[in-house]
Amino acid sequence: MGETPSSETAAGHGSARRLCVSSGGFPNQPRVKRILELSGYDVSIGPPGDDDAVAVWGNSPATHRDEGLANRHDASVIRVEDAFLRSLHPAPAGEPPLGLTLDTGGVHYDPSVPSDLEAILSGHPLDDTALLDEARGGIARLNEARLGKYSATLTDVPAPAPGYVLVIDQPRDDASVTACGADRNRFLEMLFIAREEHPAAPILIKSHPETVQGFRDGYFEPQDASENVRFLTDRISNQSLFEGAIGVYTVSSQAGFEAIFSGHRPRVFGQPFYAGWGLTDDEFPVQRRQRRLTRAQLFAGAVLIYPKWYSPFTDSLCSGSEAIEIMAAQARAWREDHLGWVASEIPMSKRAHLQQAFGACAPVLFEDDPGRARATGRPWMVWSGKATLGHRDAARVTDGFLRSSGPGAEQVPALSLVVDQTGDYNDPGTPGRLEQLIAARADLRPDQEKRAQALIRTIRQEGLTKHTTTGRTPELPEGHLILVPGQVREDVSLQAAGGFVADDIALLERARAARPDAIVIYQPHSDVSAGLLHGGIPEGLADVVLPDTEVSDLLEKVDEVWAMTSLTGFEALIHGMPVTTTGAPFYAGWGLTTDTGDVPPRRRATPSLTGLVHAALIDYPRYTDPVTGLPCPVETAIMRLSEASGLPRSRLNRLLAKLQGLFAIRANRGR
Repeated sequence: MGETPSSETAAGHGSARRLCVSSGGFPNQPRVKRILELSGYDVSIGPPGDDDAVAVWGNSPATHRDEGLANRHDASVIRVEDAFLRSLHPAPAGEPPLGLTLDTGGVHYDPSVPSDLEAILSGHPLDDTALLDEARGGIARLNEARLGKYSATLTDVPAPAPGYVLVIDQPRDDASVTACGADRNRFLEMLFIAREEHPAAPILIKSHPETVQGFRDGYFEPQDASENVRFLTDRISNQSLFEGAIGVYTVSSQAGFEAIFSGHRPRVFGQPFYAGWGLTDDEFPVQRRQRRLTRAQLFAGAVLIYPKWYSPFTDSLCSGSEAIEIMAAQARAWREDHLGWVASEIPMSKRAHLQQAFGACAPVLFEDDPGRARATGRPWMVWSGKATLGHRDAARVTDGFLRSSGPGAEQVPALSLVVDQTGDYNDPGTPGRLEQLIAARADLRPDQEKRAQALIRTIRQEGLTKHTTTGRTPELPEGHLILVPGQVREDVSLQAAGGFVADDIALLERARAARPDAIVIYQPHSDVSAGLLHGGIPEGLADVVLPDTEVSDLLEKVDEVWAMTSLTGFEALIHGMPVTTTGAPFYAGWGLTTDTGDVPPRRRATPSLTGLVHAALIDYPRYTDPVTGLPCPVETAIMRLSEASGLPRSRLNRLLAKLQGLFAIRANRGR
């Protein structure tokens, strides 16, 4: 393999190697230049000196000019290309890449010269257990999240009836096509063979996104369609198409690479980087590629080892697994938001934040009249705590379970929001999406188990809760300590799922009766303690009353928790505490709590704690990074909460919250 800057240099320690370009060109793109800098290069315009390198963008039209510059100065060449998981939209749309490949040997799609990628695939041991486990998890995650080179695809577009043959088109004069000597005749030959080998099956020509969006023509032309051959231009994911295909034919498209990880053995009519390793049927073999790889080994080399991935949230290089989650968060947001939203009954204090979270594709329209909201034809959401019968066909939107660094009523913008098209997670009367996710996570893949375990560890170590604060716990009495978290009467979850125990006094009475010898610690709801809502503190039923105390700190000191529907019960499970519920919160009924309330009998699945956490904190909410404003994975939200950075909080917000309380504007509060 060619020379690669050390990790020490890439991290900013030591001197960077000068990387020269003959003109502004691609290094003037901020993201590209930043990835090069983080990879250990100092990008500059001008002729190279001793030990300098020259940057060349793949096999672009400027390649010969830049290669000539390197030859004249006896300088090495670094060939730069987009990584395989590039962006939501095609490159000509102007979106920056998520990663780059920096190759000192050749270009990965040009078989004439062995590239660094080929050197990895042919010479790297690719036998490390942790690496291959990560690769298997990455493959599963790509398929689950329906990700590819361009991930702005729809998951709700119906796939064609199974039994078809998929023939992949590519943009005219694509560098990976011309590099292996292919042309339109090669594509026509491929189509002919596909028809010959599957005479009774329908043939679908999958048009390239750049062709569909008008950037470049494809190799196939309208006259190539016939009674049994048709073009497919829908924004459907490749994974959805692979599921119903009985064969996949490609020249050199990355779709062939993705097909391998969906269980196919594609027929390849070019010489792409993924051909020749025993996972494809090759019409034009590359003779020097003799090694046989597993799917996990191919993925490990091409996705986890070879590229330089970038995180916009840390402004640093990141792992391939992190890059997958970054793209998964962006793809989910685009898929849910691309038609634009209309929103009803959204408090004024929350509108700006909802606009940021859901308005990237089209500004959110705020319309409280149900008839006018429906008439927009857009997907419709209503703030969960204000939904009425007139909103029965609207999705419910509310705060997620990792919210902010201050009380909800103080109007600190939430890092996480949930939009549920099937119901309200607070209402056990209907099986909403969260309940379905929890049941589905009764079985976790190893990568999912590992991710949820890491999340639990971080939450505990950092002391994070829905409304993370900094109040510390005073010295507590000796004995068996029971924490009883308070709730406000306006709490939507209490109104919907509280059952017969519907206020703090009744809960304290139940806990005292069940544990007469225990020390009962009562914590008033944070909004009451902050003076944002009215609420009395009962006397005589609790041995200790602790307002203004961080919940996570308490959970490290008590022995068990009694809750109606409070989110503290869920947080207690994360901290390893026994939990008794008197209502029917979303976390009850799965075998993880002692339930005295009327929990729906349909909750028959038995997920582990990691399964519950995966559903509630990874699958269900959407997270928005308060620093970049971008959709982000849960790990970024955790990082921001831990750093307490980028979370705006002002006297104006607090004053607004108090005024809202005076005028009885009832908002959804989840504790």
